[in-house]
Amino acid sequence: MRHCIYPGTFDPITFGHLDVLERATKLFDRVTVALALDTTKAPLFSAAEREAMIRPNVARYTNVSIVTFSGLLVNFAVEQKAVAIIRGLRALSDFEFEFNMALMNRHLDESIETIFVMPSEQFSYTSSSLVKQIAKLGGDMANFVPANVAAELKKKFAA
Repeated sequence: MRHCIYPGTFDPITFGHLDVLERATKLFDRVTVALALDTTKAPLFSAAEREAMIRPNVARYTNVSIVTFSGLLVNFAVEQKAVAIIRGLRALSDFEFEFNMALMNRHLDESIETIFVMPSEQFSYTSSSLVKQIAKLGGDMANFVPANVAAELKKKFAA
């Protein structure tokens, strides 16, 4: 069984993330959405909140699970018996960072491959950071995140 890890902070999950996830479900028998706990980012949502927003949006996939992890991603992938890490590339600006990360992961454990997947072009400019800015300023998020995520963003910024 071919298993991959789709890691990220998913703070919050966007249609772009879900597009990459759907592509991964077609390439692998099993996909683990791995919510990163150790990050240099300061997430708006807790890990439990992020997982709660993701869960209903992946329920239709029988081969997707969601877990939190801390520590090195490549070590987590080995522990999970995954053969690959899936990373979404929106634009050329993502490539340098992701390329360096993939090379470092290969150096740490060459048994784990990194697969770069491009989302549909309609999501190529979408990022969690931009979505949070739109939400904070009261903009319409319908084209960027699922309805349940938009509702949680509205609640977070109304407080």
